[in-house]
Amino acid sequence: MKDQVVVIAGGSGEIGQAAGSLFARAGARVVLAARDRAKAEAAAAAMNAAGGEAYVADLDVTDSASVQAMTRQVAEELGRIDVLVNAFGVGMILPLEQAETPDIERVMQVNATGTILVTQAVVRVMKQQKSGRVIQIPGIVGKYVMRGSSVYSASKFAVAGFTKAMVEETKRDGIGFSLLYLGGVATGFWDSPLVQMRVQKEKMLTPAEVAKAIYYAASQPAPGVLNELVIQPDSHQMV
Repeated sequence: MKDQVVVIAGGSGEIGQAAGSLFARAGARVVLAARDRAKAEAAAAAMNAAGGEAYVADLDVTDSASVQAMTRQVAEELGRIDVLVNAFGVGMILPLEQAETPDIERVMQVNATGTILVTQAVVRVMKQQKSGRVIQIPGIVGKYVMRGSSVYSASKFAVAGFTKAMVEETKRDGIGFSLLYLGGVATGFWDSPLVQMRVQKEKMLTPAEVAKAIYYAASQPAPGVLNELVIQPDSHQMV
């Protein structure tokens, strides 16, 4: 990964920061693109203090102009984009009849539309290069549904379907796509009032473990591509 440019959309989140640290330690030039600039800057500072090369870019995944500006800035200042990791998302685990329309729209806008907008912008750069890797994280509910996941699963199944269609669109462009179906990860996701589940975080995957999966997918030597990967906590194996 030495000197490769890795853009992490959602770089201020726990998974994004963990992945960014791993890429930085491997010698990549890491861009933490996020709405929460303060968190992203703190994470980038820690990476740079440890000898890495990390940058921060403002990004609102629901705003096309913001997405375009971020992509243009990275391509112009760093010369290319080798890896895109879409590590952002909004959760909702509750019965459908309790879901409010603004929250439903927000989940779909961030998770589905946001993924489409960011991928669209970055893939344009990768097509010009004739190379690139895109790592999507639909999570396990993008493959298997569960009680209360109707809206959230809808957004994540959309990510999976979109990504599979993009494989067909970019067959001659040297771009590899990976879908990571990850089980419960111990992050602040579970603290949202829209997530009505009792969970045991100590039994979940950690952001550091997820970062290793992301790095593994991004670092596969060409022409190999890790298409799909399922990782579950041992309490939910083969679900």
